[in-house]
Amino acid sequence: MGRAGVLQEIRRMRFEALLERHERGELSQLEAAEMLGMSERTFRRWRDRLRDEGPEGLIDGRIGKPSSRRASEDEILRMLGLYRDHYADFTVKHFHEQLVKRHGYKLGYTVTKLHLHRSGLVRPAPRRSAHRKKRPRRPMAGMLLHQDASRHDWLDGAPPLDLVVTLDDATSEIYSAFLVAEEGTASSFRGLAEVVAVHGLFCALYTDRGSHYFHTPAAGGKVSRTLLTQVGRALAQLGIEHIAAYSPEARGRSERAFRTLQDRLPKELRLAGISDAETANRWLAEVYLPAYNARFAVAAVLDGSALVTDTAQVWRDILCIQEERVVGNDNTVTWRRLSLQIPPSPLRPHFVRAKVRVLEHPDGRLAVFWGPHRLADYDALGNITNAHALAA
Repeated sequence: MGRAGVLQEIRRMRFEALLERHERGELSQLEAAEMLGMSERTFRRWRDRLRDEGPEGLIDGRIGKPSSRRASEDEILRMLGLYRDHYADFTVKHFHEQLVKRHGYKLGYTVTKLHLHRSGLVRPAPRRSAHRKKRPRRPMAGMLLHQDASRHDWLDGAPPLDLVVTLDDATSEIYSAFLVAEEGTASSFRGLAEVVAVHGLFCALYTDRGSHYFHTPAAGGKVSRTLLTQVGRALAQLGIEHIAAYSPEARGRSERAFRTLQDRLPKELRLAGISDAETANRWLAEVYLPAYNARFAVAAVLDGSALVTDTAQVWRDILCIQEERVVGNDNTVTWRRLSLQIPPSPLRPHFVRAKVRVLEHPDGRLAVFWGPHRLADYDALGNITNAHALAA
């Protein structure tokens, strides 16, 4: 007799003893039922079965019989083989999602984890120790965004790349994510521009103290609030508060997102057969981020949004690199080994020795301003694409 049968026999003997005491008037039906941990109705049902069928009537007929819901051995073996041959570096939860998505798998996550543990293919996770209290989320979308980057081997066979992510504090929704060779001012502007173009302007941005975000006069000290970087200048012009994080723990929201991304994204890219950054970035925007946000984003505490659409599109000439230059004697401006020819203009005979402002947009496009006047637009190679001699 198995353990379940022994326990069943003990309970039957206890029931018969308490039933005798009840019939002698020593216990009420309610008292006897409570001592057995059952309801009065169940107690009466057991009493009737004992009278009609004898002791065998109290034996659970399911004991010793295989469950109708029990997974077939073939299905378990197929699952274990898939894990061993194709998904050995996946977490159990991520593996189970892929089984359902790609292999028509029907068994639940708990059963899958149990058999992976029993087979020795996956070791049970150690208990987590207590950790510091999380900072409360901002209550509404658009009140605070995080921007951060993580260097990792995202693509099989490729050197490490930086994944630049911009996400919402209230919901953990990732608004922008893309791979670059190295994060910096241009990638920060690209991420912010992608967010504002689709979602609108936000209230505050939380970042680390990287040199493209802040000037820090003393190593490890406070950031300067008067000497601004290109990113700091742009945020100030747009009225967006820029908040500096002074420890990795302070960036917990983005750090947790990167742990999930580092675990899942390289494997998903491998399954999709993607090995270059350009293809990966298109796939991230079109396929991966919608699925990621559906899986991991949470609802904000408050309805509505603090994001505001810039209908005038002013942000386009703010979220970019801006530097002052002096026009040369040949009426050109030098910019990163390019010579930008200033076209004829009725504003003045020439611009030799005039101070102008060069704008470099995240996609490489350029523009030259003289005061409020936009003199010309250029492509990434320095060719004029449009002249704006009288534009204000």
